[in-house]
Amino acid sequence: MSAVPEKPTLENLETIWQTNWQTNNTYAFDRTAVREDVFSIDTPPPTVSGSLHMGHIFSYTHTDAIARFWRMRGKAVFYPMGWDDNGLPTERRVQNFFGVTCDPSVQYQPHLQPPFRGDPPKDHKPVPVSRPNFIELCEELTAQDEKIFEDVFAASVCQSIGHCSTPQSKTDPDELASGLFCATSLAARHTRKKLLRCGT
Repeated sequence: MSAVPEKPTLENLETIWQTNWQTNNTYAFDRTAVREDVFSIDTPPPTVSGSLHMGHIFSYTHTDAIARFWRMRGKAVFYPMGWDDNGLPTERRVQNFFGVTCDPSVQYQPHLQPPFRGDPPKDHKPVPVSRPNFIELCEELTAQDEKIFEDVFAASVCQSIGHCSTPQSKTDPDELASGLFCATSLAARHTRKKLLRCGT
């Protein structure tokens, strides 16, 4: 048995336990469980175009406690985490981050470099870019934002979230229709909603 350190610290404690939980599949969803042994939680996904705030902690603490309760009662808990990347909030975030605006009359430019990558000056006039270029920028920024959300959620409120298996194809119509993709995080794999309608 190891001795208690003279000066215990919290350094790297979250990383150590998150790695342990992921390695041991502590919060993994058992896909072989029969329906009566499953407790499923469905929650509206947070929008990655905003910032995480105390309201997220209040909201997800409730479902986290319920997931833990039913898991301790022996249920296979299905608690996927989704990200809402679509619609006007995403478009506005891309415009404000890159200093661009979508203009369908503009020609597509391969390997487009936007005028900014974060915090354009207030007097900056947005540069028109083609719809395909705008969609590429949407996909680039939402991928970055999702990674940040996954890491923050994994470290703060979502230790009890389960994980799913990664789809074989991101272009398969059935998988796109379901809107479910999986992304690896520090604590578990989270299901994310990827119905990107940016630039439409």
